Amino acid sequence: MALELSNAQRAEVLTQALPYIQKYYKKIVVIKYGGNAMINEELKQQVMEDIVLLSLIGVKVVLVHGGGPEITDMLKKIGKESVFVDGLRVTDKETADIVQMVLAGKINKSLVNLLEIKGGKAMGISGMDGHMIEAVPKNEKLGFVGKITKVNVEPIVDLLEHDYIPVVSTVGCDGDGNVYNINADTAAAYIAGAMNAERLITMTDIEGILRDKNDPDSLIPCVDIEKAGELFRDGTISGGMIPKVECCIEAIHRGVKKVIILDGRVPHALLIETLTDEGAGTMVTGDKNDER
Repeated sequence: MALELSNAQRAEVLTQALPYIQKYYKKIVVIKYGGNAMINEELKQQVMEDIVLLSLIGVKVVLVHGGGPEITDMLKKIGKESVFVDGLRVTDKETADIVQMVLAGKINKSLVNLLEIKGGKAMGISGMDGHMIEAVPKNEKLGFVGKITKVNVEPIVDLLEHDYIPVVSTVGCDGDGNVYNINADTAAAYIAGAMNAERLITMTDIEGILRDKNDPDSLIPCVDIEKAGELFRDGTISGGMIPKVECCIEAIHRGVKKVIILDGRVPHALLIETLTDEGAGTMVTGDKNDER
């Protein structure tokens, strides 16, 4: 049942958000969107509402998205099996074309449409536009899986200057016209770093970094790079969390002030993280003295 608030209580909630609105006003926040928040329709609607709200109060939001499950579904439809090596999709020429079609086409445009329906002003671009994401093969065994060599954020900056929400699909290219499948977490880290973003928020399907992966209450709310190294060594950070935290550290090294691993399953997690003192995940920083 929805909580009934008086008009005075609503006003109080809004005034409590004021310091956070001031903090993020005209600042760049890169959001890497994926996981359950991208699949669950109710959560997807809430994420789009949150992004539009942040944009309308003056936050320069950049939305970077993946779309692994939809790529897998499309490959199944054409009778092509997905093969993974070390968590990365083996991408031949045909698969690269499907990746481009699904990411830069179907998913990208549907997200732009959703943001527009919610009252936002959005524009979809891919890493191929303006040679925004340039890449070389990461590993011959993986085919057209790209390792980023250069990021040109000028197209994103141009859109932000005209008050658009840039929606970026992580497809890369090279000087010979080849198309590359780029890991969305990595692309978001490079883009956020190149833009000297105030925050990189990476949405995921777990609470954040847990001391005990079987205990949701063991969330580590804040960790600096040095402490993260210890958590790697003692096995606290393991499995699928390893590449996510590595991307967080990469972003910090590239100039992002703070990175949040956000539980995208929490309704309105983006607003909880940015406009309250509560937070909704694990913050990764370069300095152990940093606070939320």
